[in-house]
Amino acid sequence: MPSDSAVSLLGSAEVRALAERLNLRPTKQWGQNFVVDPNTVRRIVRLADLEPGDHVLEVGPGLGSLTLGLLPQVAGLTALEVDPVLASALPTTVSDRAGPASQRLRVLHADALRVDELADPQPTVLVANLPYNVAVPVVLHLLGCLPSVRGVLVMVQWEVAERLAAGPGSRTYGVPSVKAAWHAQVALAGRVGRSVFWPAPHVDSGLVRMSRRDPPSTQVTREQVFAVVDAAFAQRRKTLRAALAGWAGGAGEAETLLRSAGIDPSRRGEQLGVADFAALAEAREAQGG
Repeated sequence: MPSDSAVSLLGSAEVRALAERLNLRPTKQWGQNFVVDPNTVRRIVRLADLEPGDHVLEVGPGLGSLTLGLLPQVAGLTALEVDPVLASALPTTVSDRAGPASQRLRVLHADALRVDELADPQPTVLVANLPYNVAVPVVLHLLGCLPSVRGVLVMVQWEVAERLAAGPGSRTYGVPSVKAAWHAQVALAGRVGRSVFWPAPHVDSGLVRMSRRDPPSTQVTREQVFAVVDAAFAQRRKTLRAALAGWAGGAGEAETLLRSAGIDPSRRGEQLGVADFAALAEAREAQGG
C-alpha cells in the first residue's frame, strides 16, 4: 500500500478553494462541516485500526479530506454521498491527490439511510465524519443491514458520542446507548475541537469506536427488543411498571412481564442493560404478546 506521504491531504486553503471552484456553500440541511486539519485526519485513520485488506465504508465524504487519508491504508473504499455536486467532484479530487490509490475508490450518490445493501466487496469498517442531525440513525441503520462491518469509528457531536458510549445508570444513557450496545461494544475514542472544521460548528465533536459483537442470546427479533427500549425511554422518569404499560397492555401486565424477566418493576429504563430488554421482549413473546 502507498504511504500517507504519497497522498496530498487537504488543508484549510485547499478545502476552501475546492468549495469555491464547485460554487459550494456548506448547508445545515446536510450537516456539512468539512475537516480542514490534516492532523485530525491522520488521528482518525490511526484510531480506526485499519488493516490492509479492509474495505472501508465512508458516509458523507464531502470534499474528500478523510477519504484521502483512508485510501492508502486499505484495499478499497466505498463513499456514500447524498450531495450530487460533491459525489460528482470526489473522484476527480481523489485522482488528482491520491495517485494510484484513487483506483480503490467507489463513489455512490446515495442517502445512507436508504442503503440496505452494497455490491461486493462488502465493507468491513465504517469510518466517517457524520452529520450531527443523522449520526445515530445512520450508524444504527448500517450496523443493522451490513453484517460484514466489524468495526466503526465515527466523528459525531460530543453529546451524541457520550450517549452512544454510555452504560446503564449514566445520565446520558438512553435509546441510542442500548441500541448501539445490541450491535457492538462502544467506547469514546477522543474529543475533537471546533477549529478543525469549516465552517466551525457551535459544539465540540467526539470520536466513537465500536467493535461488532453478537447480540444477546434471545429467541425474539431485534425489532421486538427495540420496541421495549423505545417504550421504556419514552417516559424515562417513570418506573418501568408505568412506562411499559402501553407496550404491555396495562400496568399490571407490565409488572407481570417484568417479574417474569427477573426485573424489579420499580426500576427505570436507564438502569437496564441490553440483555434485560431482550429478556423483557422474550417474556412478552412467551405470554403470546
